[in-house]
Amino acid sequence: MSLPTVTRQYQLSQVGSYNNLVLADGQVFSPRANEVLLKVHAVSLQFRDLLISRGFYPLPESLLGNLVPCSDMAGEIIAIGEDVKNWKVGDRVSPNFSPVHIYGAPTPITQQSTLGGQLPGVLTQYKVVPAQSLVAIPDHLSYEEASTLPCAATTAYNALNGPVPIKAGDYVLVLGTGGVSIFALQFAVAAGATVIATSSSDDKLKTALKLGAKHVINYKTTPLWDEEVKKITKGVGVDHVIEVGGPGTVAKSVNAARAGSGYIHLIGIVSLDKSDADIVIPTIMKGVTLRGINVGSVSQFELMNRLIIANPEVTRPIVDKVFSFEQAIEAYAHLDSQKHIGKVVIKVA
Repeated sequence: MSLPTVTRQYQLSQVGSYNNLVLADGQVFSPRANEVLLKVHAVSLQFRDLLISRGFYPLPESLLGNLVPCSDMAGEIIAIGEDVKNWKVGDRVSPNFSPVHIYGAPTPITQQSTLGGQLPGVLTQYKVVPAQSLVAIPDHLSYEEASTLPCAATTAYNALNGPVPIKAGDYVLVLGTGGVSIFALQFAVAAGATVIATSSSDDKLKTALKLGAKHVINYKTTPLWDEEVKKITKGVGVDHVIEVGGPGTVAKSVNAARAGSGYIHLIGIVSLDKSDADIVIPTIMKGVTLRGINVGSVSQFELMNRLIIANPEVTRPIVDKVFSFEQAIEAYAHLDSQKHIGKVVIKVA
């Protein structure tokens, strides 16, 4: 079989808006000795992709005007380099968010080597990646479902399995019902924890209950949601907070956390409220840990997949809507609307 030499790919012609994405032809190179060539089947979107399109994310000068966006994909291997031994043509795989983050804590190198940011991304028909960056897709998942795992799912898994891993009986507070929050809800349920979920939508909270949340709070009708969390936990507070709001929510997350041992996993900056007062003193006084989350390593991705395979029903990815490759800008707009629950996916092949 002759290998493709041209790939159709989206490029961000200029920062400022995802409406500046244009379809263009790119060259497909043969994989080098330790690389593989992937046929991309599906790509999922992150809030980060919106930030990058709007210029809120530093990009290398070499990629300005031609960045191929997006970090998360699922596909199949169609060619391997001569030194690749542990993969074969036909294998269903995803590359890690940072192709060089194989194990351990993030480093300046792994943080500056991320797909769709400092490196060309995956919103393309074909992609060459290092073989060491690959993780096998669980057999029971479709390509669309599996495309949601590299960033959102791995981030949630990393958050709940950090220095003090989640255990049965813990209280976990998830803010919102986006990709990371829904995965955190599912993983916490699989671990036997009690989940409290927040949202501004009662319909989304009904979905959270169906997925296993024991308590839900509408933060629009209950603006003092942190106090409600303390009531639910009988004044003790939660063991883990999946903190995706950032400015506008962190202070309340600190208040909702268990004194002395609560972990606040800082992941996102979705909140539009910038009114937070200085949170340093209450954070110190309560003894909670603000833990910045930098997605995760190949090793963590593999361990997460073991959890998913062992608990296939409660951990199946929630895909809100699938768009065609030609509808990529519409997919961005749907993510931007915040009407989604779980993940927004683009079907490429």
